[in-house]
Amino acid sequence: MRETQHHGIGTTIRSSTQFSRRWHSAIIATFAVCVIAPTSANDWPSWRGPDGTRTSDTTLPIEWSTDRNIKWITQLPGLGVSSPIVTNDQVIVTAQSGFAPLAKRTHPTLVRGADPNESPLTVEQRNNDTPVSFIVTAYSSATGILLWEHSFAAIGPLQPVHNRHNLASPSPVSDERYIYAVFGTGQVIALDLKGNVVWTRHLQKDYGGFDIIWGHSSSPALYNGLLFVLCDHPSRSYLIALDATTGEERWKADRGSGRRSYSTPIVFSGPSGPELVVNSNERIDAYRPTTGELLWHAGESNQFPVPVPTYANGSIYTNRGHRSGPYMKIRLGGRGDVSNTHIDWRISTGAPYVSSILYYDGLIYMATGSGIVTCIDSQTGERVWRERFGGSYTASSMASGGKVYLFDETGQTIVLAAGREPTILAQNNLNVRTIASPAASNGNIFIRSDQQLIAVGQ
Repeated sequence: MRETQHHGIGTTIRSSTQFSRRWHSAIIATFAVCVIAPTSANDWPSWRGPDGTRTSDTTLPIEWSTDRNIKWITQLPGLGVSSPIVTNDQVIVTAQSGFAPLAKRTHPTLVRGADPNESPLTVEQRNNDTPVSFIVTAYSSATGILLWEHSFAAIGPLQPVHNRHNLASPSPVSDERYIYAVFGTGQVIALDLKGNVVWTRHLQKDYGGFDIIWGHSSSPALYNGLLFVLCDHPSRSYLIALDATTGEERWKADRGSGRRSYSTPIVFSGPSGPELVVNSNERIDAYRPTTGELLWHAGESNQFPVPVPTYANGSIYTNRGHRSGPYMKIRLGGRGDVSNTHIDWRISTGAPYVSSILYYDGLIYMATGSGIVTCIDSQTGERVWRERFGGSYTASSMASGGKVYLFDETGQTIVLAAGREPTILAQNNLNVRTIASPAASNGNIFIRSDQQLIAVGQ
């Protein structure tokens, strides 16, 4: 029924002086815990960070600009909005090159589209006829020098996308041994830390699906030797667990048809064991990660679910996505329909469409696409403050050292003092479009723009 490939596919390019000059600029002078694979203290192994809460234990810079506190900038070999991750002193980024179709629909607004130096993310794909390839690259976290690059051909059909993302939107994940990436065709690849192919899968060929409007964007997740991929697509919806070492199927939960999700599954520690939580258009579901058994479900339908829950003190906090949708606190550990038993509070409107909410030190922070930032008491759901800072927030927020970082699409980052007053400590502008959620490691922030990877650090 399926084929697992353990031999190399595509091309792995080793770093060289010539290739480095071609793609890179010079270095610029100057909860209970979330249940994930063990990582080193400086790793950021998934887009949600080392413990799934998007908080960093390292001291991060507060102020920077295009000519201040920039450690290095490197040019990326392709386009994408996937978040960078950090593992074993390597910054891993995925990208796409080549032509891909645009959906014949009304597309999301481009915040910097009026700027003559900015263009839709997919302009490169629309204007050339080269076949689509997917790229995984690794850079030194200290210097930005290319360590290795692996590229391989996209095997279709190719789902049409909108002009703010492409088929390289899912973010990679790592367990310190391998790097795993999923692309919008259903191709899954596992690479070692030198860029060698360990195994590949093609879920669209094996199981169907991958016909979701705007294209697949759910990222993979790891737990206890299993790689989870959520494929909630109209024709075929399923959640699958692959053996992280071999790529073989360990279990598959069929979720019917007509489901839709752009969110990423995530594992949290419940009172009776780990729970794999999924946000979809029909509801929120929780599975037993070792077997795929459905444990509980909650909530009502939501048209376009994008955000991913966060965790603290035995509960998850989540927004559902789509316009100014609901957000809520759900206690873990329930069974069956827990809509009336485990939802401690629910607010019907006001949450971000795309970015996930941040829990930090007893407060919830939310930043919307219309530039509104809200702080919520996590115990009661009551609003602490709300301010319109302007801009548009697609990337998810980050916290470190008593500060909250808000990443605007225009390349501006607002740094707030965490707490019950909206105190701005700094406003930092890089003048690039930033849709991907940044990563943090060893005192640095890694920001991915349309075509660059930027290391911010003192």
